[in-house]
Amino acid sequence: MQMAFFFNQARCSGCEACVLACRQWHYQDEKRWVDYRWLLSWEEGKFPNVAVTYLTLSCLHCEVPACIPVCPSGAITKRIEDGIVIVDEDACIGQDNCGGLCKDACPYEALRFLSEGNGKIQKCDFCLERLLENKKPICVAACPTRALDYGPLDELKTKYGELKEIKGFVHSAELKPSIVFKGKTGIANNSPP
Repeated sequence: MQMAFFFNQARCSGCEACVLACRQWHYQDEKRWVDYRWLLSWEEGKFPNVAVTYLTLSCLHCEVPACIPVCPSGAITKRIEDGIVIVDEDACIGQDNCGGLCKDACPYEALRFLSEGNGKIQKCDFCLERLLENKKPICVAACPTRALDYGPLDELKTKYGELKEIKGFVHSAELKPSIVFKGKTGIANNSPP
């Protein structure tokens, strides 16, 4: 089984509730803080026909993650039971020692280093502790417009379809990011931001 996210671009209002909930859930202190989820936006058109399009992203727990084979310490692994990509912070040797190989390998910019000293890598872990308690990832639970959902990738494809690309996101056939989309109608998909 491969766990995945669903994002409905037509429902997203850009409120950042998912970003703020994630930040609050994972916040430890000022030196041990990075955003695991972020929001992108694009403005298009000319008055009176204007539109804003949003895209929220986190680690996409790729089926074939680019970050794992480049990690010199083996700190990044993929769980067999659910496909969630996790980091063993104790095993991470930090950006000063590896030069940020995992961060550079990820085309979705999902890995972030802590700012303190020889910063350790941080990323979305699908709120694994919440999943183990049968709770939704905090970003999904916080979304007031229900633009985010989660579940096994096959179930999400059955429920929502198999759209792999939307405005601002290009699907990697090699890495196979674990996300399904619903696009915003009237906006050309795959246009560069």
